[in-house]
Amino acid sequence: MTSASLKHGSIVCVTATVPNLALALEDYCGRLGLKLVSENFVSQADAASWRADKVAGHKQAVLQHQSGAPSFIRLVEQPLPAGFRATSSYGWAAFELSVEDAFSWPDRLKGSGFNIVGPPRHITGLDHLIAMQMVGNGQEMVYLNEVRDDTPTTDLPRAKCPVDAAFICILAAHDRTAALRWYCDNLGLDENETHTIPYSSINRAFGLSDDHMTSLTMVHNKRMPIIEIDGYPGQTIKRPVEVGHLPPGNAIVTLGVADLDQITLAPLTPVRRVAAAPYLGRRTATYLGNEGELLELIDLVT
Repeated sequence: MTSASLKHGSIVCVTATVPNLALALEDYCGRLGLKLVSENFVSQADAASWRADKVAGHKQAVLQHQSGAPSFIRLVEQPLPAGFRATSSYGWAAFELSVEDAFSWPDRLKGSGFNIVGPPRHITGLDHLIAMQMVGNGQEMVYLNEVRDDTPTTDLPRAKCPVDAAFICILAAHDRTAALRWYCDNLGLDENETHTIPYSSINRAFGLSDDHMTSLTMVHNKRMPIIEIDGYPGQTIKRPVEVGHLPPGNAIVTLGVADLDQITLAPLTPVRRVAAAPYLGRRTATYLGNEGELLELIDLVT
């Protein structure tokens, strides 16, 4: 897949915060095999666009998958708030990466900074993939999912390297229906299937029974999956974001859009053009989603 193949809604980048960038790079590059595109410092303009002025000057790295897919992972160094745990608050909850041979990853990640919280397994009702869940040193939740088949309504990407691009981003919502409408109405995306499953990572995080059921709805552009919106339990908390910082853990999702000028939402700062990856000379702006999540949009045309 080349940059020209990106479609409206394509996941161009996912951003996580990590307390130690050097250690995170050992995990993402040394263990997952991602390529280092750039390692530098967060600019004042980038920090302002995320409403996170205090991360200006912090170390950051942009990584790309060995397949060359036009999709990136950005890691931003930021202290981890005391007591913060993945899958406990509203906002971006996880990034799903397409991988080869999911069952091999627990052994391959032994001794790394990743904590496997959900070993590879088949999920009841989702027979098209093998799912594995892990948490990085910034309490970012990452799924390593091996795609086995498409579904009747969805085309799912098969990995072309051991760890390939993000193909679904998970949003933890207090109001799943309202969040769904926000993405469909404001970005022109499509509501797809709703599933109700025993969601192990949610049940484990909140001490719920193994058979507690969670409903989730997929947001697509036609047959292309983009966002999974999960209805989180009542004991979920608001993401603890320190003033001037990024949300801890899974911090930002960056989507491509067909025409940024058609987005009627108010951006946090004016639209700007950025040369560096993941923007690659295109126009971009950041918006605040229905659950307080940071959503960065990149104009695919200009």
